[in-house]
Amino acid sequence: MEFRLARLEDLKQLKIIYKEIIKNMNKNNIQIWDDIYPCEFFEDDINNKRLYVIANDEEIISAFALCDNNAGEAYVEWSEKSDKAMYIDRLGVNVEYSKKGIGQQMLNKAKEISKSLGAEYLRLFVVDINKPAIRLYQKNGFTKVDGVYDEVFDDGYVLREIGYEIKL
Repeated sequence: MEFRLARLEDLKQLKIIYKEIIKNMNKNNIQIWDDIYPCEFFEDDINNKRLYVIANDEEIISAFALCDNNAGEAYVEWSEKSDKAMYIDRLGVNVEYSKKGIGQQMLNKAKEISKSLGAEYLRLFVVDINKPAIRLYQKNGFTKVDGVYDEVFDDGYVLREIGYEIKL
């Protein structure tokens, strides 16, 4: 398996994989992603060199974006607000590879990259109903911080997001 930055030619496959992830999440009553998010963010992520993938030959197994800020960062109580942090976003695992430790591998890679970029923390937000993701983060040493970020959409829909962090 190869870990690398995503390339524009990965875009079509990424969207197919994430549509399957979304379908699987919806089937499990975790209706938080849709046709726009996260798929419409991938091209910008690729162009800004912040989308990473693990691929087996040409098949993408998992992806995540690593960002230096997040819209919700001011709404929760981080351990050390002034310390440099990176934010993991849009983490997804190809449904064909779920329950095989890929999520943990990706979190470890995100930690490595964040540390190499001088970050002292890796942080993330997870929607409160996404119990499988919460279990993954807790199992991998992330701790929940106080506060909630309510992401409000134009139609009035609200996603309650919980902050998690790990010291690097």
